[in-house]
Amino acid sequence: MTIDEAARVPVVIVGAGPVGVTAALLLARRGIRSVVLERHRDVYPLPRAVATDDEVCRILQAAGVGEEFAAIARPANGLRLLDARHRVMAEFRRTGHGLHGYPQTSMFDQPELERVLRDALARRPECELRGGVEVTGIGPDITGPVRVTYRDGDGEHEVWADAVLGCDGAGSLTREAIGAVWEDLRFEEHWTVIDVRTTADVRCWEGVDQVCDPDRPATFMRVGEDRYRWEFRLREGAEQPVRELVAPWLPPSYDGDFEVVREAQYTFRARVADRWRRGRVFLLGDAAHLTPPFIGQGLCSGLRDAYNLTWKLARVLQQGAPAGMLDTYESERKPHARHVIRLAVAMGWAMTGGQDGAAALRRRVLAAACRIPGLTELAGRDLSPPLTAGPLVRRGVRRGVAGTHCPQPWGNVDGRRNRLDELLGDSFTVLTATEPGPSLTALAHSLGIRALCVTDLGDDGTLAAWLRAGRADAVLLRPDRVVMDVVPAGGRDFRSKADWAALLHTTRSPVPAERTASLLRSTTL
Repeated sequence: MTIDEAARVPVVIVGAGPVGVTAALLLARRGIRSVVLERHRDVYPLPRAVATDDEVCRILQAAGVGEEFAAIARPANGLRLLDARHRVMAEFRRTGHGLHGYPQTSMFDQPELERVLRDALARRPECELRGGVEVTGIGPDITGPVRVTYRDGDGEHEVWADAVLGCDGAGSLTREAIGAVWEDLRFEEHWTVIDVRTTADVRCWEGVDQVCDPDRPATFMRVGEDRYRWEFRLREGAEQPVRELVAPWLPPSYDGDFEVVREAQYTFRARVADRWRRGRVFLLGDAAHLTPPFIGQGLCSGLRDAYNLTWKLARVLQQGAPAGMLDTYESERKPHARHVIRLAVAMGWAMTGGQDGAAALRRRVLAAACRIPGLTELAGRDLSPPLTAGPLVRRGVRRGVAGTHCPQPWGNVDGRRNRLDELLGDSFTVLTATEPGPSLTALAHSLGIRALCVTDLGDDGTLAAWLRAGRADAVLLRPDRVVMDVVPAGGRDFRSKADWAALLHTTRSPVPAERTASLLRSTTL
């Protein structure tokens, strides 16, 4: 079939929710043009996702909306487990300033976030949003440009793309187009979600409350200045009116303003698509995975997908990196997403107690475990596990910090004071605990990356402490700030550093063999 070059773009994104628009912004930052196809003409007005963590705030920063998001978000204290009488069983505290430079947990209104993202999209000449369209077909060619067909008020159209990102939700057409099916992780419960606006003095601790009641498990959180969310597991038969359900949180006999913004019933499921890619067509967000909401990681996982894939796609499309680099998207993100989903399922069963004969026993075990010193602090730490080992993450016997994100303190480079990611830009970077020697500096220069000592960044000691805790003299950071490789502390075995030339060449166009050999011969500090 002849391709109309006028209808060809580097990337087509199906779906203009937070994941799709964030992906477009991250690509635009790297100079990659995209067309975003969305069936709605405007932002969907009702709230859905309400929580994010500090690592994902860092992704929004990379997309260019960090400050705008901070202005609409509300820091949260963390999670409390309550018994059926609303007595506190345990607190999982989250701090107001995490390692990534933002509150560890933030509450927000999804329509407000989507408006922030769309406003940013409108400012980027690399992005085009086509709303009010229905995507009717994708592919099936897996060896060349992908044909995407869509329908609008003017009829049928087609566009050809070097890559297609399916950010089109749980009922994804893209997932169907690549022949992916769901793997069921065996969790399914029916809940009602109620969003309310009121100026009442609602009983609230500025965090999330999970009521561990076998008869009526519930979740409650404050989302905004006058906005609250309740979630209740549905019972068989007749349901109580909203005011009766939320009465324990309201002042006695309250009869003031109380607006139900949304009341909807959901089936919470745990699922992962069996494949996330076919050729140059990829699945992201709810198209690739579904999680129960108990640890607030649904949208977070989708934004992590976008961050992981976009920098790799940009290097393949723009810098001639081998196409095999794109294989690492699924191999890195799928185990990570599966871990988070299983954690959400485990938390859900522990907190709601389930509905079987062992429910009471589980609640007693949970209550006893919450009294173990230090356990709740440990459980309240970062919910994002390290990436598994692979072509872009080197992990030996001592895992240390490999596969994790480095912290993001404020720093100062070349007279500029800003958060770390803004100072480092979009390239690979070597961070060292002490001043890098001439050979390491020369190697970094030859590879087109920077070598920086953390003491020269002007931070508050966060990075130095992190390197010491990870027993590292130096780390190689990817553009998404994941630690790609580590130089161990205290030894003279820099074999892993010596391989950086070959390692980095998997992310860029090949160089002559004699050039690689020359680099590998000069790799001692």
